Amino acid sequence: MPPRPTLTREREAWAGAHLLIGVDEAGRGPLAGPVVAAAVVFPARCRPVRGVRDSKTLPAEARTRLAAAIRGRALGIGVGAASVREIDRLNIRVATALAMRRAIGRLLRAAAAGNPGTFHILIDGLPLPEVGYEHAALVDGDARCHSIAAAGILAKTVRDRLMHRLAGRHPGYGWETNVGYGTVSHHDGIRDRGITAHHRLSFAPCAQIPLFD
Repeated sequence: MPPRPTLTREREAWAGAHLLIGVDEAGRGPLAGPVVAAAVVFPARCRPVRGVRDSKTLPAEARTRLAAAIRGRALGIGVGAASVREIDRLNIRVATALAMRRAIGRLLRAAAAGNPGTFHILIDGLPLPEVGYEHAALVDGDARCHSIAAAGILAKTVRDRLMHRLAGRHPGYGWETNVGYGTVSHHDGIRDRGITAHHRLSFAPCAQIPLFD
């Protein structure tokens, strides 16, 4: 069984009269589609949402169920994305930071306090100065921190839902199952059909492939 993320970092923030915002992303590696980030803050001294794990270890049905539970339990959430054009223009690392910045900003605007000083922000992975908010980072945070894992589940479910919709408009790439990752079916679709406006031109093997209308 995958490790269970804990509330250790949240409790440290609560002890200092802060709330902890966990931030994670989905979609850094695919050949198509945006990168999506989510930010989640739970109320102080809350109980964990049962079943929350690193989103990559969970089946789709469990992620959908948990996303609803997280939305019902969280004090605030924010979701942000960076488009394929932004990924190609900025590179995927900076675009990921941009998606995180948008997610955090939406959460803060919606939060009752609305004051960044009320929160500690913890992102998955390594620090990203381009996020634009003071933050700490935690490698493997989605396996270690409850709020980051919850954010990862939200980001993954939002992105997967978008890619499923795009699959209906662009059949032949397998997006209904691979959600834009470089599977055999996706590579076959690129070879047979070319690329779409939703492919990342800066990612091989999309570069120098004819655009499919």
